[in-house]
Amino acid sequence: MHVDLPEKLYYSIGEVSKAFGVNTSLIRFWEKEFDVLQPKKNAKGNRKFTPQDIKNLELIYHLVKERGFTLEGAKTHLKEDKKETLTNFDIIRKLENVKAQLLELKKNL
Repeated sequence: MHVDLPEKLYYSIGEVSKAFGVNTSLIRFWEKEFDVLQPKKNAKGNRKFTPQDIKNLELIYHLVKERGFTLEGAKTHLKEDKKETLTNFDIIRKLENVKAQLLELKKNL
């Protein structure tokens, strides 16, 4: 999954949910379930996600939605094999970007 977000310091929960194609309630649920997600909250309680939170959300989305892990399985996988999971996820993300660029080139020909 390729997330298209502009370069910013903070993202609102609406922007994040739209980029991932999920409901805002799912993002809030994952925030409660996974300790790695720590969005900043202002006085009104609005959540602001940092680019690091977006990377963690991408990893969680990959494990739960794309690979079919349960929430408990994703939690244990992140705790036990976080470094290996991040390496594999970075490779997958780079390959998906290359694929998208090649498809764009093919379309333009």
